[in-house]
Amino acid sequence: MVRVLPASRITDIAYLCFWAAILLGRYFNPIYAPLHPEFRDLKNIIVVPHLTMISIAVMALIVQRTVPETGYGFVPNRREWRIGLLHFLYFVPIGLPLALLLRATHFVAPKPAWYIAATFLGMLWVASLSEEFFVRGVLQQWIEDWTASRDGALLIASAIFGLLHLWLGGFPNWKWAIVAGVLGWFCGRARNQAGSIRASMVTHALVATTWRAFFA
Repeated sequence: MVRVLPASRITDIAYLCFWAAILLGRYFNPIYAPLHPEFRDLKNIIVVPHLTMISIAVMALIVQRTVPETGYGFVPNRREWRIGLLHFLYFVPIGLPLALLLRATHFVAPKPAWYIAATFLGMLWVASLSEEFFVRGVLQQWIEDWTASRDGALLIASAIFGLLHLWLGGFPNWKWAIVAGVLGWFCGRARNQAGSIRASMVTHALVATTWRAFFA
């Protein structure tokens, strides 16, 4: 699509929607089983097809669509770790009470240390990497270019990020959509401050790991 159709707002949005529909549809779930029963609820992200799709989409957007450098990479530098961690800490006193108030989640017994570590790496290098690239690195930047408003782009991209979580745990999950929208704002702010999606990846991965480790 990126190579055949001319670059325009319509084709750009259609391209992102195409990949989102495949991932949200979880078409690979019946084919690929999780490596461990503990990860059965994560099998839609920690699989080879997800990594393959990310690689294809990223190459198409950067090489064919010439999307500007967004900081796409696996290893955040010290500054990006710091900014990402700070925005995680900023989110917790707002996002946690909100999630509990909405009854979107509840406390459970902590998961084993190996699960927490594996979940963080999976979130950082797979889920957060792909979602932050598409939503913050590409979509938010496009909206900022189209509207000439960084703050407006941050709000719009955050709202879209929240809506993408309507499918989490059964459609329509408005509770998680609201919480995810708030998280999206902090992730987007981290990206703006660092000038790289690797900072927002850290924020995103820390929040997702905390949820998986201590909540249900």
